[in-house]
This record gives sequence, structure tokens and C-alpha cells, in this order.
Amino acid sequence: MSSRDDILASIRANLPRVDRPLPHVPLFDDDKPASLLSAFKDSLQRMGGVFLDPPATGDILAPVRTKIADAKIVCSTVPEIAGNRDIAGVAMPQDLADVDFAIVRASFAVAETGSVLLSDADLHVNGVAYLAQHLIVLLDPADIVVNLHHAYRRPEFHERHYASFHTGPSATADIEGVLIHGAQGVRSLSVLPAVRTVANPAH
Repeated sequence: MSSRDDILASIRANLPRVDRPLPHVPLFDDDKPASLLSAFKDSLQRMGGVFLDPPATGDILAPVRTKIADAKIVCSTVPEIAGNRDIAGVAMPQDLADVDFAIVRASFAVAETGSVLLSDADLHVNGVAYLAQHLIVLLDPADIVVNLHHAYRRPEFHERHYASFHTGPSATADIEGVLIHGAQGVRSLSVLPAVRTVANPAH
């Protein structure tokens, strides 16, 4: 047995045997906003994201169709809009490097931070959320939680292989305070509220 094994065995043998319950962590949701969607919109815009207001009548996806009208390569992982780059045919993440717009659906969103959570089930190829020039996210308003305390209780963190919060577009700022969007990832992140046509598997 090595010295390392001796040390670890000694630590295990001398661990305190104290049965203490974990402390209660409040959810800090006593003062919820009247509208989670409105709160999410405000937070998203503060972080440089774009909120796409759906039209009152007609095609709810019209704002998305307008955005992608002149795009050369669109990769969609949602059934509502078809792209011309089939995500199922992508063998390597680098195959997505020339994508102009990626369209995905968020597992859920956080009103407090304006974040959307994207998992491997939403993206199919995780790199699409970083290699595309622009990211458009469909979000069911019913999938918005009030804050991060609620967010981390969601099942996605236990049931998915990958889950990442995206809060606005990629950005970096140098020492002079010059903010550059799209430095390490997407140049813009837009969110359209749109009710799911397929049930959320996390529910």
C-alpha cells in the first residue's frame, strides 16, 4: 500500500460520524415579479440579448423568419422552423463553423438573470450554441423560473449529460472598458416566446 493509500485510509477511518441535517436554503421568492416573462425580458435586454416580441396575430414565428431571411446557412433543432443544415447529419462540431443562424429551444429560462438553459437534448450537438454566428432561442413562457435558486432544483441538472446557462451574446471587455460582442461565441442571442408544440421531457 502506498503512502497515498495510507493517508486516504486514515482520513476515511477518522471522519467525524455526526448526523447533521443539511441547512435549509430559502428560495428567495417572496417578492416575485408580477410577470415572469416581463422580468425575463428586462434582464435579457440588460445583458445584451434581444427579445423578439411575437405579433399579436398571424404567424407567431414571423420575427424569426425575418431574421433568417437572408442567411445562407441555418441550422434548426426545433420542429417549428426548418433549416438547410441538418443537425442529424453533423458528424463533428467543427462542421457547424459556417452556420449563420442556429435555432434552438431552451429547456427553461431564469427571470432574475435573463438566462436560458440549453442542454444536450435541446442542442443535439453542443457546439451549435457557440459556433453559429447568431443564436435564436424559442422559449415557452411557462418554462420561466423566478431565480437561480429555483433553476438549480430543475431536473435538467440531474438528467442531462450537458447543461449550460446562456446569458446574452458572447462578450469580452478589455482594460479600457471596450465591450466586444461575439468574441468567443455567438454575436447575438435572440429569444422568442413561443409555446411548445412538443411536451418538455423534463416535466
